[in-house]
Amino acid sequence: METIGQFVKDVNGLVWGPPMLVLILGVGLFLSLGLRLMPVLKLGAGFKLMWSGRTAAGAESEGEIPPFQALMTALSATVGTGNIAGVATAVFLGGPGALFWMWLTALVGMATKYSEAVLAVRFREVDERGAHVGGPMYYIRNGLGRKWTWLGVLFAIFAAIAGFGIGNTVQANSVADVMQTSFGLPHWVTGLILMVLVGMVLIGGIRRIGHVASTLVPLMAVSYLIAGLVVLAINAADIPAAFALVLGHAFSPIAAEGGFAGAAVWAAIRFGVARGIFSNEAGLGSAPIAHAAAQTRNPVNQGMVAMLGTFIDTIIICTITGLVIITSGIWTSGESGAALTSMAFEGALPGVGNYLVAITLAVFAFTTILGWSFYGERSVEFLFGVRAIMPYRVAWILAIPVGATVNLGFVWLLADTLNAMMALPNLIALLLLSPVVFKLTREHFEKEKAMGP
Repeated sequence: METIGQFVKDVNGLVWGPPMLVLILGVGLFLSLGLRLMPVLKLGAGFKLMWSGRTAAGAESEGEIPPFQALMTALSATVGTGNIAGVATAVFLGGPGALFWMWLTALVGMATKYSEAVLAVRFREVDERGAHVGGPMYYIRNGLGRKWTWLGVLFAIFAAIAGFGIGNTVQANSVADVMQTSFGLPHWVTGLILMVLVGMVLIGGIRRIGHVASTLVPLMAVSYLIAGLVVLAINAADIPAAFALVLGHAFSPIAAEGGFAGAAVWAAIRFGVARGIFSNEAGLGSAPIAHAAAQTRNPVNQGMVAMLGTFIDTIIICTITGLVIITSGIWTSGESGAALTSMAFEGALPGVGNYLVAITLAVFAFTTILGWSFYGERSVEFLFGVRAIMPYRVAWILAIPVGATVNLGFVWLLADTLNAMMALPNLIALLLLSPVVFKLTREHFEKEKAMGP
């Protein structure tokens, strides 16, 4: 096990080295400039489309779920332990400056997520069950041509395997840890409860996942945000100093202090970008798999809904977590992960904060397991056809109690590594298909302008 751990650590250092970080940020920046910063400038229009997309119009009925549910399914997979444990880990390892690099990753990531969804809807297919299927493997094959199918196959293999890390065992492990700490619940009990709940939802496929996600995700996200804002109101005097720490240490090293070991600027960049990607998944190619199922005929409209996922996940939720941790002053305590976030909330809301983080993390992780099961299913369907869905679903459900009892450090490392392996084929496809995205976007807004207000 030690040899395997060291091997994964070596691969992780390679795939998350400077070239990968430059590639992720570079592709995002290239798409942002190619789109003339449209994702940021049209943020308000995106929220209007999200609101109007709660139900699909009759003429827009291609697809399985309304655009809002597609976003909530994508958000169910992205809003998870990364928002609570991941942010804390980034601050613990990279210092407060890591939060700045998470923001930067998200701002350029909005263009990436927009482009992914545009391509997912543009190049989706209808499978033998009559369901709309799409995502990187399909836009690689249908957009780049059959000679590129091998790249789509690579993505599908990495996604099918990575799902068991980022979308299953990491989530189950984090929930089991926090339930043990907060409520004294044994890991195996948490694992079994999660397994039963997930199994009950997965029987209903994407429609049930979309329904559950569109109910739970907004409810828990809003509840968590309100709690975070209450804590920040209590720590209001420390907010200016927190921003100064974030901005100052994004570009200068931070010395060791208390239980904090100190961090170079490279650590802030590396952990900020890596945890940012882990949290919002921009560039990973996972979210477009959900957006391909949306009931829409307009790729650009769905892209504008999709880009909100990155904004909500990182600019809003991760920022709240990061500021709560930094303003609390306990980021130097030596604690990491969900335990650090719990301590920060508990410090401001004694007797309540700890349980609030535990329940929020449990629900976030539960919805992530649901969302990622769909990504994995679509990936194995691309590789082996619809007959592979049920065996994959069974394996997925059985992996949950196993994940709840394994070592967290190794699971985080493995998930982090597989993230990068997924991102590579998708980022290559985004670059090669960027002219399609730019053309569709330009035509959409020219048509909108010609039609007038």
